[in-house]
Amino acid sequence: MDTIYRGCVIPADLHYHLEYDVWARFGRDDEVTLGMTDMAQTASGKLMHISFKMPGKTVRSGGSAATIESAKWVGPFRMPFDAEIMANNRLAFDADVLAANRDPYGEGWLVRVRPLEAQLAQESLHSGAEAIALLKQQIDTNEIRCFRCVDEAVPGGNDDN
Repeated sequence: MDTIYRGCVIPADLHYHLEYDVWARFGRDDEVTLGMTDMAQTASGKLMHISFKMPGKTVRSGGSAATIESAKWVGPFRMPFDAEIMANNRLAFDADVLAANRDPYGEGWLVRVRPLEAQLAQESLHSGAEAIALLKQQIDTNEIRCFRCVDEAVPGGNDDN
């Protein structure tokens, strides 16, 4: 079950790298889907462009698997562990650059990877009740209130009073 805290969705079934604001979903065949947390998409604001590393590339922990550009920020999507990129979500972002803003844990995933050391990858992340408690603390410390782009008022829109 998902936890919602100060508007931020924290799925309990995921693993998290707190420093990089990355979530991980472990799947079959040692593949792991990675994306930016709800807190990260909120802090970034509306995404404008993402440049992905190509499948087949090996990225070390802390290295960039993609470059994210928003109206507020340009920076790397950091890999939480050593892995080979198996797929990226470029086509979804080409169709809707706001995919991570609208659905950070679903359609807005960024890359699928195969960890170089699967056991170490999982051990390097937080999960379950511990992750939820740490993420709540991070939300409080940074005074975050999450929102989705679809929740924002349309500039110049009519407000009926």
